[in-house]
Amino acid sequence: MPSLLTPSISRHPAAPALAALAFVGIGLAGCSGQTDTRHVRGGDADTGKRLMTQYQCSTCHVIPQVPGPNGDAGPSLEKVGRLSYIAGGIPNQPDRMVAWLLNPPALKPGTRMPSMGLTEQEARHMAAYLYTLR
Repeated sequence: MPSLLTPSISRHPAAPALAALAFVGIGLAGCSGQTDTRHVRGGDADTGKRLMTQYQCSTCHVIPQVPGPNGDAGPSLEKVGRLSYIAGGIPNQPDRMVAWLLNPPALKPGTRMPSMGLTEQEARHMAAYLYTLR
């Protein structure tokens, strides 16, 4: 296999390690937060947006494209899809987001966010919409 390194570097004892690091670096370049998308299995973002309107989530939150009073009792959800944590300490992963939407007090006792009586499918749709907010 021809070397990817220039001839003077390819004779260096560390050349194989340098080539491997360069390859890994190139591969990781596409893994920045800008290209990160979270997929919610069985969720539809358009349905989720409609459900957020139906459940009046904007009474307590600012939520882009969801009509309502844009309340401030809860945090703005404008960029929730790029956050590392939900509610300040729950890993922002699809299964955790769905669990949070289903029963917030079960994940964070004392939270002001109530359980809204969502079905799991409704929570999946809502999570799919929330992950579009970047």
